[in-house]
Amino acid sequence: HSPPYFRQKMSHRDQTLLTCQKAHFVVFPQTATIFVEGYHDAEAVAKMEYRRIDGPGWDVSKLSFGASSLGSVFRDTDELESIEVVRTALKKGINLIDTSPWYGHGKSEAVLGKALEGQPRQAYKLMTKVGRYQPEVEQMFDFRAERVLASIDESLARMGVEYIDVGQVHDPEFCPNLDIICSETLPALAKAKAAGKIRHVGITGYPLSAHQYMIENSAVKIDTALTYCHYSLNDTSLEDMLQFYKDHDIGVINASAISMGLLSNRGPPAWHPAGAHIKQACADAATYCQAKQVDLGKLAMHFTLDNPTIATTLVSTASLSRLESNIACCYETLTPLEVEVTRTLRETIFEPLKGKETWEGVEMSAYWEKLGKHHALQMYPTFQER
Repeated sequence: HSPPYFRQKMSHRDQTLLTCQKAHFVVFPQTATIFVEGYHDAEAVAKMEYRRIDGPGWDVSKLSFGASSLGSVFRDTDELESIEVVRTALKKGINLIDTSPWYGHGKSEAVLGKALEGQPRQAYKLMTKVGRYQPEVEQMFDFRAERVLASIDESLARMGVEYIDVGQVHDPEFCPNLDIICSETLPALAKAKAAGKIRHVGITGYPLSAHQYMIENSAVKIDTALTYCHYSLNDTSLEDMLQFYKDHDIGVINASAISMGLLSNRGPPAWHPAGAHIKQACADAATYCQAKQVDLGKLAMHFTLDNPTIATTLVSTASLSRLESNIACCYETLTPLEVEVTRTLRETIFEPLKGKETWEGVEMSAYWEKLGKHHALQMYPTFQER
């Protein structure tokens, strides 16, 4: 049974759930996380750190699960292993999952749905996205209201759930005019929320300036903002925006601690949009780490996860062994050598990148060169090019 001071902090719905299911649930007051007896790994959950996120006000595991890998977007994956990865993550206390119909063009959500079947719904918060869909450039993005509402229904069906905790706009910077997002896409998500299909409204995307514009210009309350590659060893620009998000009561979800492969000994994939100067700095970091016999990816994970002002960081994998090493980063400490190498990397390699650490605009320029804003705007006849 939870103590009175904790019960007062719980929502009416959670109090009801706890009362009705008290034979099956206990509560960890120190984490404000419902522990499902007979399901969760008690030792792993006790070691996991939970942080309060603004906006929805949840207590989320500092490591959250990105399901893009389930869509085989990085490599061929084994479906049975993918399912086991999701279930193991949940049982070990990870309680936030993010996916999108874009990841594998429906495959990620479909595999995730199989993984979530039979798992207690109160053990996780589920986020998906709308707006980005197919690989063909002409069919990649559609931010119109009717497509948003249809997409939510499709995601619910693929994942076999009754509701989604956060419906997010996927990469809105690729919309030819952000006013379309504010006046059409976000209101459609609000409509899905009113219908009980989603619980909260969120945005995603790479340019932090786009986040600021939408937050300042949307009549719809934005609850969460997912940002990637802006709080990592090589780029900490997210820090400059944290107070802005907090002032607007928006929960920040960080993603990609290893900066989409830049911060790894094997180096980034060929498609990575970072400029040559960023790739070279990260390659120099990898070389230095190899000389010191330490793992750059491990240092990157610790650097990101150890910041208490960032509630949670999404990391994606479809590998059980990689999941275990990711979870280990949540409670294992670095050696004195690893701490010193991290400090050296920050001071001598990555600090000189300050002011030129992002690749904002690179992917958008390539996209518009292929498609053309004028062509895209034909989908939204009442809006002009920005």
